[in-house]
Amino acid sequence: MDPTALPPQTEINGISVNTDPGHRPVLVDGNLTIVNLFASRCADLGPRTAHREKDMGLWKSYSWADYWTHAKRIGLALRKLGLKRGEVVSILSEDRKEWAWLDLGIQCVGGIASGVYTTDSEKQLSYLLRDSGSRFLIVENEEQLDKFLHIEGEVPDLLKVIILEDEGLHDLDHPKCLMIDAFYEIGQQAEAAQPGQFEAEIALAEPSDIALLIYTSGTTGPPKGAMLSHENIMAAITAGLHGLPGHEDDEQLCFLPLCHILERDVSIYYPLATKCTVNFAESPETVFTNLQEVSPATFTAVPRVWEKIHSQVTILVNEATPLGRAAFSAALSVGMKRANYLLENKPVTVGLSLRFRLWDFLVLRNLRRMLGFDRLRRGGSGAAPISPELLRWYWAIGVPLIEGFGMTETAGIATVNTLEANRIGTIGRVVPGAEIRISELGEIETRGLNIFKGYWRNNEKTAETFTDDGWLRTGDMGRIDEDGFVTITGRMKDILITAGGKNIAPAEIESRLKFSHFISDAVVIGDARKYLTALVMIDQDNVEKYAQEQKVPFSDFTSLCAASEVHALIEQEVRRANVDFARVEQIKDFRIIDVLLTAEDEELTATMKLKRGQVEKNHGALIEEMYQ
Repeated sequence: MDPTALPPQTEINGISVNTDPGHRPVLVDGNLTIVNLFASRCADLGPRTAHREKDMGLWKSYSWADYWTHAKRIGLALRKLGLKRGEVVSILSEDRKEWAWLDLGIQCVGGIASGVYTTDSEKQLSYLLRDSGSRFLIVENEEQLDKFLHIEGEVPDLLKVIILEDEGLHDLDHPKCLMIDAFYEIGQQAEAAQPGQFEAEIALAEPSDIALLIYTSGTTGPPKGAMLSHENIMAAITAGLHGLPGHEDDEQLCFLPLCHILERDVSIYYPLATKCTVNFAESPETVFTNLQEVSPATFTAVPRVWEKIHSQVTILVNEATPLGRAAFSAALSVGMKRANYLLENKPVTVGLSLRFRLWDFLVLRNLRRMLGFDRLRRGGSGAAPISPELLRWYWAIGVPLIEGFGMTETAGIATVNTLEANRIGTIGRVVPGAEIRISELGEIETRGLNIFKGYWRNNEKTAETFTDDGWLRTGDMGRIDEDGFVTITGRMKDILITAGGKNIAPAEIESRLKFSHFISDAVVIGDARKYLTALVMIDQDNVEKYAQEQKVPFSDFTSLCAASEVHALIEQEVRRANVDFARVEQIKDFRIIDVLLTAEDEELTATMKLKRGQVEKNHGALIEEMYQ
């Protein structure tokens, strides 16, 4: 069924939802706000498992009752220590069960939850705390606490800092610092002194209340705090349920930063509706191991993760025996033919279906089991463009991977492909409860109940983001086909105008380059230039493997990038990509960035998106070499 054709009120997997551009309010099982939905689920599900997290190497379960108890203690402790409704509490921690407990505890008493990336510097933390006017800061450990201690004098309005882990901090004596157990005790005492006050606070919540303050990644300047209301999040939940239904017995893996709206939706708010179980990865480094252990029913990631998995498989195939490589090649060939039928919404022929079953039994099923995808019903990609070829590859190995689109300002979701209505190369159709259009300048614009309330204390930027008739300017250029599928063709601010006057959107060219398993990222250069060039980041694992096989000497990443054989390899990949583009759109020269970039570097956002302007600034000398 086309989800956009659903009536304003319907039932999906036993969950009653309603959403429609002309209808208010937005309800999930009769609940108007996130905190009402949370209270309802905890009351109904009590002893059932809500979260799992590893403790001493073993997965440990935490119930919905645990969720409720800890959120209550957190909320009441904050109120006792001076938090008022509408004030901000910042969370500086990696993903863990406490993140969800804190998020809901803060919101239940009328606070506004705001996440801070653990990769942020002291300077960035200071800016975020001051800009948000945060009254409390929750830090994970000694490392994150040190950031606060260095900028303490810059944030005098901060009342308390709550610390989740006490390792190395047993002798800490600071008037503003409080360990989590002592913090819980304050909440427990507050409940004993005045039973029912937590429930009373929840009852005060209104759909229009600001629930979240999520700072943009800052690719074009200082981060801006996007204000998302309960109604915005409830609209995102209902939109997700229409297009991406979930089940009570689903297992999920939480690993992307919960500061980001995508993971917040997927691992905190969406599970409130579906009642599924969320497993927290041990760390960003153990994601692939945890994925194998959990074997989730649904898995949502950014393109770089999907690219990394593809690269790992490529390495494994290259290391296999000649017979193993031949078997995988044959299985992939059959899988790709089957995928083409599925992606065109055509019935797979009987003969092809039987051949796929054979190769699935012999090869692909074992591959999915090794990756942790043996129970995967649906994979999702968002936050950045993903290569159409990569999507087809996943469908070929039996992993149905779909692409969607959303922004912080759209509460994380605006358009989505579904398993029933999927068009490769597009970001899908607009979700129920929202509308979309293309402006005269070619910009994608949207409006609906999911659209944010504006930027925190920044009316000027808010006004710039909306059209005169109230539509959100996404900043993306695109088109809508006759069936309603939306295609992004580039960023408005990234359009290159060559010296010859040709307008070029670099996103598609960069995406094509990144499909090479030897290239992890690329930035196309060419604004006011005679021709296009590119700065390339190589995929370390795959290029190192290639260098070892070819007996190319190198001692570190820099020397690897400098090897003539590696330059020749990347040149070959660039030529392959150029075949798909007109002469004026082809890359004439390139340079390899010889430093490994991480989220701590100023060239990358915490969600691993390149800051184009910063990259061009930092590597200006390389760029000039290509035009001399």
